[in-house]
Order: sequence, then structure tokens, then C-alpha cells
Amino acid sequence: MKAQGRVEDAIPVYEAACRAYPSSAVAQHNLAATLGDAARYAEAEKAARQAMRLGLDAPETWLVLARTLGGLGRLDEALSAFDAAIARRRNMAEAHKERAQLIWMRTGDADAALADIEREAQSRPDDAGLQMALVQAVEYAKDETAARSAAEAALARVPASPALMIATANLAAATGDPSRAVELAQNALRHAPGERSALIALAYGMLAAGDGQGASQTAMALLRAAPHDQHGLAVLATAWRLTGDSRYRQLYDYDSLVRRWSLQTPQGWADLPGYLSDLGQALRRRHPYQTHPFGQSVRQGSQLPDLLSSDEPAIQAFPQALAPVIDTHLDAVGPGNDPFRARNTGRWRIAGIWSVWLRPGGWHADHVHPQGWLSSACYIELPSAVGAGGQEGWIKFGEPGLPTSPKLEAERAVRPEPGTVVLFPSYMWHGTIPFTGEEPRLTIAFDIVPD
Repeated sequence: MKAQGRVEDAIPVYEAACRAYPSSAVAQHNLAATLGDAARYAEAEKAARQAMRLGLDAPETWLVLARTLGGLGRLDEALSAFDAAIARRRNMAEAHKERAQLIWMRTGDADAALADIEREAQSRPDDAGLQMALVQAVEYAKDETAARSAAEAALARVPASPALMIATANLAAATGDPSRAVELAQNALRHAPGERSALIALAYGMLAAGDGQGASQTAMALLRAAPHDQHGLAVLATAWRLTGDSRYRQLYDYDSLVRRWSLQTPQGWADLPGYLSDLGQALRRRHPYQTHPFGQSVRQGSQLPDLLSSDEPAIQAFPQALAPVIDTHLDAVGPGNDPFRARNTGRWRIAGIWSVWLRPGGWHADHVHPQGWLSSACYIELPSAVGAGGQEGWIKFGEPGLPTSPKLEAERAVRPEPGTVVLFPSYMWHGTIPFTGEEPRLTIAFDIVPD
């Protein structure tokens, strides 16, 4: 069930295992991990601590507890739990990376965030997992150039690691070295034939080199194995745009597939402005971080994941305000044969939901949503710069989040307004135009998948 993404369905089975084997610490650990995956953090903490009371002192259980405490906003305790996991397994790459991320998001201090993971990676130069964790941390706490240097150095020490080849290939493409990107991605595919992330890296390198035909063929190979792969669709569309293929406009049909709607007023509120005011206050109370997480599009802002784990009434009411908007949008888009409409049955569920608080000067790097089908930006509070006559703070579409030759610019920009929801296919490249002033920009984003 978990492998199919049916996390909530898996929980009763794990609970049954705990009842059948009440002395099993492993059963409690498995329940805790799955509750954490479902963002049911209070229950996850209880199960993790029960596993420990039953004698389990594994680093994996401490890692589950650390993630759970982070989800509960108890960040000092989360840091201590990460330390406990690492004390039990010094080369636990996931714990090192997530610990570095926590310090980075709380402080914005790259040196403090990277100190321990750099020291551990230096002491274990042949550990590919640790080297990968360090590269990922450096990319988001510093920049792609620094991460490229770290990745090349790591790959020189562990030359047979496909994961390091792929990471280095992506960074080579991002830093203007497409021939190196293609070489590394092809090497990764020789070590791991058919590996999805290697195919994406190869396509990225080809796009950076201006080889739209090669990128198209690579994307088609990816989509034959996984027809709904949103990264594959993004690469294919970009390749078609580079080569002037008319099929590009089927995927990037802005007039039909990108639409702006108004959020509905949920029960318990007299009007939408009143609801947005309460929702904004609730979101501000929940944002605990100073800066962006690793691996996400946010820059100069914070991201609050697993939004519906909050017990704030205004946040819990959001799905009710959203549901008629999604239904109306899917009805307006209708059925069809293209990759988006072919999956439109009118039935849907939320696959992920989070909030972003951008500071002045902040933006979203251009990106796609690999876990979605229909994605969104819902605007709660906006700076005055958004309505000042230019396009500051607007959402833009069509500019790839990687270098291409020639460079492809954004094709469409949509002006946000408080209470509006902009909906679009998850494979569409999109980002935010930076904004000036003194006021922040508060949004909710989510991914929808067919149900």
C-alpha cells in the first residue's frame, strides 16, 4: 500500500500488527514511520517513543522521531533527535542532510549548517551516500557552482557511483557545461540502465546543448516506461518548443489549461476577506523558519509542509473552500487525448499541500511538480508591489528551470490577487518574478492527482 502511495490505507494494517504483536518494537517503528509519512505527527511521536520503550534504539527510529518532532514544530528537540540518530550511525547520510537543512532553515547560516556534514564527509571520502548528501546541502545553502565543485571532487573519489554521476551531470548542465552533463548521464545509464533520474539528466544536458531532437527521444523513452511522469512531459514539451514541433501547443495550451479562479468562502465565515484574514494569521503563526528548504523552488522565503497537519480552524477549512474550485476547473477543461485531459475523470484528491512565505526580493525558481497532475498557487496576502503596474510577484509560465540553447523565455504571466487560485498542469514550467518593497507574499500551493 505504501509503495502505491496509499499511506492512509496502510496505517490500519500497521495498527493491526501492533495489536497482534504488542511486544514488537519493530511494529511500533513501522507504524510511527507511516504516521509520519501521513503528517499525523502527534500519533507518530507516540508510536516512536513506544518503540523505544520496547527496547528499540536504532538510528532509523531516532530519525523517524526527529522528523516527527520537526513536524510538530519542536525544533530544538528535533535537532537533538537527529544528533542521537547520527551518534548511533556516524555515516547516516539522511540524518546528516536533514540536520543540516534544519539548521539552515532556522538560521540562514550556511557555514553553521554545513559544518558537521562537511566534516563527516571529509572523514569518509569513499562514502557515496554522505558525499551525495553534502552536494545537495551545498547546492541549496550556497549555490550551484559550489555544489558542482563538491560533486566533481566526490565523483573523483567514488567514480562508480551512478547517483553522484547524475548529480554532477545536473550541476554541469546548470553551470554551463552541457557536454560534461551528457557524458556523465550516459555513463550513469551504462551503470544503471533505464534509471529514470539518469534519463532526465541526459535530457537536461541535451537541452542545454541545444539538442532538442535528442532530448525529445530521451523523454519519449522515459514516458514509455512511466507515461504520467511530469518531469518527462516537461522535458518533452521543452524539446518540442526548441525544435518548433507543433505538438508543443497541445501540452502548453495556456488558454485552456491555465486558469484563475476565486476561492470560495467556507462555512463559519461571513465573507472571503474575513476568511483570508484569519487564514493569513494562522499561516503566519505556523511558519517557523528563516529561509528555504533543500530541494525546493523557494528562494529568500520559508516553506511550511504538510499544511493540513495543523489544527488551526482556518487551515482545516481550506479544503472546503477549495473543492468547488477544483471541480469547476476540471469540468471547464474537460476530457481529451492529451496527457492532462486523458486523466481527467472529475475525481481527485490532494497529494500534497504546503504554504510559502516569501520575503521582499524572494521568488520561486522555475520548476515543475513531479508528484502532481494538477498544481496551484493560491494567494492569501500580497505585497503592494504586485499591483504597482509591472509584473513583480506575478506567476510566470514557460521558462524552463534549466539552461537551454537557445534560451527560452517565459510565455505567459498571471497577476495574482488575494483569494485567487491559479491552476495549471504539474508538468508546466513555472516560477515567480521577484518583487521589491517591505511586505511579504503569503501563498498556499498544492498538488492534485486523479482519484
